[in-house]
Amino acid sequence: MLQDLKIAVIGLGYVGLPLARLFSTKYKTIGFDMNQARVDALMTGHDSTLEVADELLQSAIKNNGFLCTTKLEDIKNCNFYVVAVPTPVDENNRPDLKPLWGASETVGKVISKGDIVVYESTVYPGVTEEECLPVVEKVSGLKFNVDFFAGYSPERINPGDKEHTVEKIKKVTSGSTPEIADIVDNVYNSVLVNGTHKAPSIKVAEASKIIENSQRDVNIAFMNELAKIFNAMGIDTNDVIEAAASKWNFIKLKPGLVGGHCISVDPYYLIQKAQVYGLLPRVMSSARRLNDGMGDYVANQVIKLMNKKGVLVKDSKILLLGITFKENCPDIRNTKIVDIYSTLSEYTENITVYDSWADASHVLHEYQIQISSEGIDSLKGKYDAVILGVAHNEFKDIDVRQLLCSTNGVVYDVKGVLPIDVIDGRL
Repeated sequence: MLQDLKIAVIGLGYVGLPLARLFSTKYKTIGFDMNQARVDALMTGHDSTLEVADELLQSAIKNNGFLCTTKLEDIKNCNFYVVAVPTPVDENNRPDLKPLWGASETVGKVISKGDIVVYESTVYPGVTEEECLPVVEKVSGLKFNVDFFAGYSPERINPGDKEHTVEKIKKVTSGSTPEIADIVDNVYNSVLVNGTHKAPSIKVAEASKIIENSQRDVNIAFMNELAKIFNAMGIDTNDVIEAAASKWNFIKLKPGLVGGHCISVDPYYLIQKAQVYGLLPRVMSSARRLNDGMGDYVANQVIKLMNKKGVLVKDSKILLLGITFKENCPDIRNTKIVDIYSTLSEYTENITVYDSWADASHVLHEYQIQISSEGIDSLKGKYDAVILGVAHNEFKDIDVRQLLCSTNGVVYDVKGVLPIDVIDGRL
């Protein structure tokens, strides 16, 4: 089948586009997305997420015939469909499967007998077979595992990571029958440097992905809890971690804000599904609550430091360095910097956000926050407090105390990357 493979990737975001570009190096590949503006931008050869370098994207379009489209007819002749759409939660942190249902309807409109659909979106065990494939069946009129087949290969894209790029990631694969599992595994193996791990079932593959991020969430929550304890004791948490890390089997992690579309969202999928079986995941639930509260905690630590130094908090001028959810990438999804902003805004309206990585229009649309359009040098000598919230490389080389309007000003380092002698506090 591999020699006749025609791949369609549904969803051209942080996950779908890098994968589609990679597939295009070996197979006829078409990327499908509902967002016409996104498709138009990609076809000019530029990816605004910066996950795919312009030269790689342009080469895929020019040399490999890679096409991005919003037209269903363009993907009707494909025979291997990959779904890579977001899996968010709603305002009550319940799984929102609408993007997956919509993508499954799209697949149902174009899938033919003998075709395979593979889901990459992070879900709780059972979503592919219980929620998605019935939609494909209903829309297509075809019978699952008779007329068409399925697989699941969870995404492992790490936004902004230029080392663990999609072709270097070891992928988990699975299929709805043993034969299909082999085909799916071979397809992914053919473009990956480090190969695959073939799971025994789709549900096992789904579960493996969700515990990857849940484990990270729980571990970071433990470090955040330690940070709160040690801060109350007047002990530097980073010093404690460095000392403990001298033991060979200590897992070295740091406290911090847990945002983005994976670690701060995916655990809710397993928490919700577990409750259907009468189980309440207490550790995971507690970790989510603790990590979700860290933005407010940071803001209150800054207020406490300002009070100690005699800096009037009300109507003070505060600078937030960074608003993306992680360093050196433009991804603002579920960033917890906005929680710091929200708490501080109860005391002052004079909050400036500076981040040259973030798209100002996206930040305004998503969070109703206006970020500074001025250069970093123009911000010097203006602020009562400066909070380094994101460890962009450019922030590591600036003299943050020059941004303060007085020697009594407060510098707080969320990421623990600034010299200890220039800061007043850190997690």
